[in-house]
This record gives sequence, structure tokens and C-alpha cells, in this order.
Amino acid sequence: MEWIDSGYILGVRRHGESSVILETMTRDHGRHLGMVRGGRSRTLQPVLQPGNEVQLTWRARIEGHLGHFAVEGLTLHAARFLSSRQALFAMTHVAALVRLLPERDPHPGLHEALGHLVEVLGEPDLAPALIARFELEILSDLGFGLDLAACAVTGRQDDLIYVSPKSGRAVCREAGAPWHDRLLRLPAFLRGEEGMPQTGDIADALRLTQYFLERDVFAPRGLAMPEGRRVLLESLVVAEEKG
Repeated sequence: MEWIDSGYILGVRRHGESSVILETMTRDHGRHLGMVRGGRSRTLQPVLQPGNEVQLTWRARIEGHLGHFAVEGLTLHAARFLSSRQALFAMTHVAALVRLLPERDPHPGLHEALGHLVEVLGEPDLAPALIARFELEILSDLGFGLDLAACAVTGRQDDLIYVSPKSGRAVCREAGAPWHDRLLRLPAFLRGEEGMPQTGDIADALRLTQYFLERDVFAPRGLAMPEGRRVLLESLVVAEEKG
């Protein structure tokens, strides 16, 4: 068995004295693991860092085996993350989200979204909004997508500023007014509306996605929200308050 694909590195763990088990999110083969012989060498260590884009050749005797990767670096994003605490926490969190996907299950849309995200993780004006959108896509691909197209009460498709925590459906301003303190805020940028996020929008967006990630994804699996996510949200809230 053999295939060639591109992917983004999610993480590595030691295997024996010199090898590693590499975990990647590939374009056509989904989240995939494989052994890299000599992965702890000085040559390969800078390449095998979370966030880097690589070309992978996977070989195994039988499809169900772990197999081996031959790895070639394409775009080494990870070097940029070292100067940004926020970027490091964000990459750790994003990798944890992708690990929720079944292994070897292709998700080409998420692969593309991950590529856009890693390109801007070191840019505080761009990364937070893409992280929130990425979390929405994760929810959708796991079967817990939110319905943000129309108001759950009136059917209106405009002035949607809330989400029902019970149904995960959008609610318009008029219908949600009596229960505004019980509803989650829906920033316009999450619906694809034009314009830069306003003050507080990023924090509201991440609180929205966090609610459904915790309820529908992490809690049923007996998992806690990754620590990197909490630190990331706190840092963004502080940044927005200063802005």
C-alpha cells in the first residue's frame, strides 16, 4: 500500500530511540498517523513541528497497519509561532480539535480551513476570527452544526443576533429580546457578513462555539476543554478590552 498526499502536522510522539509517530491532517486521507524513522534527527526535527505543511509518502504492507511516512517540508509555519504565545496556544488547541475526528476519514473542507488558519496564526488581527470559524466547521463535521441561516421563531433571515443554547438555531433581535439574557450572542462575521469584527465580537464568537463544543463534543466523551483554549480566550478578551 502506498499513497502521496500533503498535510499539516498536528503532533509527534517518541517511538524508540530515534523514530517518532507522526500525526497529520491530510487533504485526501484525513487525520492519519505513521512512523517516521529517524524523526528525532537534527534534520527532521525542525520539519516535524505542529503547523508545518509537509508532503507525505505513506507505505504499509496492509491498509490497516500504522505504516511509515517519508516526509518533505513544504511550508514551515511553526518557526513563526515561537514568537507568539497566542499562536502556540492556538495551534495546540486546533490540533486537539482535529483529533476529535475519526482517523483516516477525509474532511477536505477542514483541511483547507486549517491551511488558511495556520498561515495567519501569528497575526492577532486575523487569527481569532478564523479560529472561531474553524470551530464552527469542526462542530458541523462532527454532526453538531449550528443553523444560522434563519430565525428559529420567525423564519427571518436578517437581524440575526442570537443563538438558542437549546436548539443551536439563530434568533432575530425582535424575537429574542424577551429572552436576551438567556441567549448566546451571534456576531455578524460568523454568518459571513462583510466587515471587520467589532469590539467584543471575537470573545462572543468563542463563547458561542465553546458552549456547543463543551456540551456536544467534549462532555459526552468525558473530556475537558483543552487548557490552551481557555488561555487563548482569556488573552483575546484582554486584547479586545485594551483595543
